[in-house]
Amino acid sequence: MEFEEGDVVLCTVEKIEGTVVFVNIDGTNKQGTIITSEVAPGRIRNIREYVVPKKKIVCKIIRLEKDKINLSLRRVTKKEQKEVLDKIKQEKSHIAVFNTVLGKEEAKKILEQITEKESLSDFVEEAKKNSKELEKIIGKEKSEKILEILKKQKTKSHALKKQLNMKTNDSEGIILIKEILQKINKAKIKYISAGKYSIEVEAESPKEADQKLKEVFEEIEKKSKNKFFDISLTDSKSK
Repeated sequence: MEFEEGDVVLCTVEKIEGTVVFVNIDGTNKQGTIITSEVAPGRIRNIREYVVPKKKIVCKIIRLEKDKINLSLRRVTKKEQKEVLDKIKQEKSHIAVFNTVLGKEEAKKILEQITEKESLSDFVEEAKKNSKELEKIIGKEKSEKILEILKKQKTKSHALKKQLNMKTNDSEGIILIKEILQKINKAKIKYISAGKYSIEVEAESPKEADQKLKEVFEEIEKKSKNKFFDISLTDSKSK
């Protein structure tokens, strides 16, 4: 599986040497490091108050240098941490389904093959829409059994909220904005203050929610074309 800067991953602390924490990135054969300043904000008197060998921690990839992966523990938000832990919980449920249908030995080989390229949850999401890849790996009959069980499982909805900024010098700007936003039906949009709106979407996974929000923003941009709007999306400010 290929990583990008900004990815949030579950890790297991392997060892601590001086001011560096060495971790294994779960579900891969890759390792990463965390320097003391990226463990927690402020001065750290005892690093073992935050990390100890074998402890599971959620980290953010801050730099990729050839085979070296630099991570941060302090930059992970509570929301990101929850999303990763929810994803891990969901993947454990998926693994149980593969074990039930294929048996543990065969399931282990198949799951290793899948996760070499992408996460299991991403693969399963795609398989629910298009089963061809899964059928190539395990055959149509077993694929249908797995998907039948997976589709019956209750999936948790993931919400993603951003701040939509819309500014214009047009004297009828407020009316134009209202007309544009009223036509958007794939997101919940609420007025915050002059030129600022909260925009929220829901989907089965963080990845799908991110894509859905992107599509909604592109739709707003398209409807605003030639109306002299300055439009942007920013993170919602916590109260």
